[in-house]
Amino acid sequence: MLERRMRVRILPFGMLKDSLGAAERPVELPEGATVGDLLAELQAQHAPLTLRGIAVSVNAEYATAAQALREGDEVGLLPPVSGGLGAAAEGVTRLTRDVVDAGALVAAAKAGEDGAVVVFDGIVRDNTRGRRTLYLDYEAYEEMAAKQMAQLAEEARTRFGVRHVTMVHRLGRLDVGETSVLIVVASAHRGHAYEASRWLIDTLKKTVPIWKKETFADGAVWADGEPFPAGLGVEAGDAQ
Repeated sequence: MLERRMRVRILPFGMLKDSLGAAERPVELPEGATVGDLLAELQAQHAPLTLRGIAVSVNAEYATAAQALREGDEVGLLPPVSGGLGAAAEGVTRLTRDVVDAGALVAAAKAGEDGAVVVFDGIVRDNTRGRRTLYLDYEAYEEMAAKQMAQLAEEARTRFGVRHVTMVHRLGRLDVGETSVLIVVASAHRGHAYEASRWLIDTLKKTVPIWKKETFADGAVWADGEPFPAGLGVEAGDAQ
């Protein structure tokens, strides 16, 4: 009896896009194959490609190695992150290719009941570990990143009791001195705003699928990302 086959579509990001040589392509697998089976197949096809430490999404949701795949699934291959508009109650999250107007966003976040507004303004510096930076390029799995950012904003409001969260992240090419990510937290109490701001940037850098390529005077490299939190990282063989 012939083995039944199915096709899924892989979307590699960051350094994996360079390694696999395509931004998007179909992969044929046995019907009923899992995420772990897919990773093993890719590992066999592209040795010595390493998939250690990556996360995987299926249809823009994080997935485990044991998750079964279906015909037509969209599978994102997400290396550790480098650190549309998604509207949220009492705040806004978005990805943009336009220059971030920090002053306007901070002013828009303020309300009469607030006792504090805490701002994190991440900017492009002119060097990394002694190498002179010319510019940065940011890319994202945009549908998934927008959804993750909106979820983080909602969780921060609930967890820390803050009134308002704005998170804006630039994509595309950024020059030295430009804002790459802006987080604005408004709250009645400064302590809550500080805690929420720190949690938001730390969590965004570990879980939201955005990657950074650094171009220096002497070459270019995808920035090493922070390891995914426990339960998100997936490797070939995990489902065995």
